[in-house]
Amino acid sequence: MTNISYLPSEGLSYDPSDAVYWDDAGLDSEITRVFEVCHGCRMCFKYCSSFKDLFVFVDSHDGDVTQVTLDERAAVMDTCFQCKLCEVQCPYTPQEGHEFQLDFPKLVARYRATQHRKHGSRFRDRILGNPDFAGAMARMSFGIANVANRVGVHRWMMSKVLGVHPKKLLPDFASKTFTARAKKARRSFEPGGEAVLFATCYVENNQPEIGDDTLAVLAKNQVETRCAEGVGCCGMPAWEYGDLDELRKRAHKNLDALMPHVDAGSKVLVVNPTCSMMFRKEYPELLEGEDRERAKKLAEATADVGEYIWSLRKEERFNTDFASNAGETVAYHAPCHLRAQRVGFKGRDLVRKTGSKPSTVVECCGHDGTWAMKNEGFEDSQRWGAKAFAGMKQADAEVWITDCPLAATQFEQHAGRKPMHPMTVLARSYEPDGFGPPEESDE
Repeated sequence: MTNISYLPSEGLSYDPSDAVYWDDAGLDSEITRVFEVCHGCRMCFKYCSSFKDLFVFVDSHDGDVTQVTLDERAAVMDTCFQCKLCEVQCPYTPQEGHEFQLDFPKLVARYRATQHRKHGSRFRDRILGNPDFAGAMARMSFGIANVANRVGVHRWMMSKVLGVHPKKLLPDFASKTFTARAKKARRSFEPGGEAVLFATCYVENNQPEIGDDTLAVLAKNQVETRCAEGVGCCGMPAWEYGDLDELRKRAHKNLDALMPHVDAGSKVLVVNPTCSMMFRKEYPELLEGEDRERAKKLAEATADVGEYIWSLRKEERFNTDFASNAGETVAYHAPCHLRAQRVGFKGRDLVRKTGSKPSTVVECCGHDGTWAMKNEGFEDSQRWGAKAFAGMKQADAEVWITDCPLAATQFEQHAGRKPMHPMTVLARSYEPDGFGPPEESDE
């Protein structure tokens, strides 16, 4: 059996602007090394099928990772759904300053990027990787898309053509985008405010009410907030499939729209943790040239919206005049991509200020972008989300909360209750009839 060093090989690179990133031999050496480290540790056995499959494959070869076949390697890489919990927990990462410099999600992303460069995108990947296009097409259908998504024949066709599982609960599309609603409400889109709201493609196309609630909460705390025009999807769905060019295209569009606000001194407040993670952690490493430099500035200006409001708690304008709350106990789910940013769960902490006592669940719900939508991911996502479903139910709370709207869809389908966004809970708590009279907690 070959002795494999745990230290980085000459093939280590997580930067696609580096020629080594695209070198097949370098990638092979890093995959072998990382597999060896993970095989020796096995702390991540509980996170997803990637590790479960990896350990089964390695054990079938008597512990020799060099004997893992290309098909087995592909199976390990293809079942990673980029929750990033392994990176959060791993003691060997660059984040921890460890000499092994191991980042399994980035290694998977590198593998997928090289595969995409060789083979291109499938039709399904191009459609699922472009939620803005899906939203535009749905609005052009004048509501027919929402009805069709509940019709068996249509779902069978989606399964065959797009690989979307026929039983997957899909969120409805809104008849008017968040941007359209903001313009009707005469919101300002000009640079110059204290903050600018990046509502995300989900809020833009599916649930604009979350954006409305967010603006209402910011106003209650005297945060002068502008809206961003000309933004789109953060690019994460395309990057799931290794499409670096599409990611960079979407990032360039967002940078063009947001940098005038950043240059004017505004903070960029993001509703969905996946998008704030992309701005903070992925854009500065995946873009190139001038866009990479702009991305570094964007990353410094970006904050989760709950994180930003929480930062105001020692200022006089911080508003705790809540007239109602969601009950003494609420169930709060911490999204994986919020955990990956290591900024805490400030949406939860804000809800605590209303008088409710959140019961926190930190298990992955298993949705993770488009993974839970796909034929091959639907049942797997349900299995890996089971602990989260059970944890939320165990709280025995009437109101469930999560910062991730897609996680809310996952809970709605598999746990029987749809969580609210923290901003929606706060917006309603400021109103006397939002939930009824406040219930006192022990804190």
